[in-house]
Amino acid sequence: MTQITASLPSGLARIGRSLEMRMLGLALVIACGLSLLSPYFLTQNNIFNILDQSVVIGIVAVGMTFVILTGGIDLSVGSVAGLTGIVLGLALGELPIPLAILCAVAAGGVIGLCSGVLVAVFGLAPFVVTLGMMAIARSLAYIFSGQTAISSIPMGLSDIVYSTVLGIPANVLFLLALYALAWAYLTFSKGGRTIYAVGSNREAARAAGLNVLAYSVLPYVISGALAAVAITFSIAQILSADPLAGNQMELDAIAAVVIGGASLYGGRGSIIGTLIGVLIMVMIRNGLNLMGVSPFWQGTAIGSIIILALLAERLVNWRAAR
Repeated sequence: MTQITASLPSGLARIGRSLEMRMLGLALVIACGLSLLSPYFLTQNNIFNILDQSVVIGIVAVGMTFVILTGGIDLSVGSVAGLTGIVLGLALGELPIPLAILCAVAAGGVIGLCSGVLVAVFGLAPFVVTLGMMAIARSLAYIFSGQTAISSIPMGLSDIVYSTVLGIPANVLFLLALYALAWAYLTFSKGGRTIYAVGSNREAARAAGLNVLAYSVLPYVISGALAAVAITFSIAQILSADPLAGNQMELDAIAAVVIGGASLYGGRGSIIGTLIGVLIMVMIRNGLNLMGVSPFWQGTAIGSIIILALLAERLVNWRAAR
């Protein structure tokens, strides 16, 4: 009994020192601060609005987490979202809604597969590959759409956003289920542990007999497919597919993952941290909107947050190395 009692403080201390708890504390501080600056921040309608705004970027951030854990980066997710949105819009004119969504998700996965193969098999830099894929996808989005938005979206697609389960919007439930699935995969599966190993030390993972090639490609496939899923929810809200959709989505996704504690060098991070990072990002944007801050200054705020998060990571690593 004495041993159990003595172990409780140390266990609580470890939890308190965990990155996720620190980020959760930061999120609560930001929420309290924004509630003082705007009386509308903590209203029920605005809380549901924050959750709704978290869905699209939250889905993309899951795929970005997988990529960053391997030490890669995916700058193409915004353009892939725009292109697969156009694919979805065109497919909806010919196919039932489930098949049209499947086509868009498959298209995103194929694009991610191409990026992953170029990075893992041919050894090209992820930054350069996904930057090139970003330009290609955005160009194809304009070509396939005829440079105009597709507005002939069936009303039935909106059910995936506006239907509710026990009063909770279906898209929010989907986001939570996706994070639970991603957390379970990264925490308990051999594939998840391999992804961490690849990001930590690729050569050591290969020497240990792990399938480094497959698990270097898989995160890009997941990232491309989830970009298509994310834009599907966005299109379902506005019932329009625009070739410009997804602009700067990659910035928000990378910011959320980095704020959540992931290392851009790979091997460190968590899906729970990413979820908290998404909420912090969305709360800041929402609070700035409530205070009437110009969208142009909001970009400055988000960019500053990314730099500060990277600086904090470097300082923590430097302190740990001493």
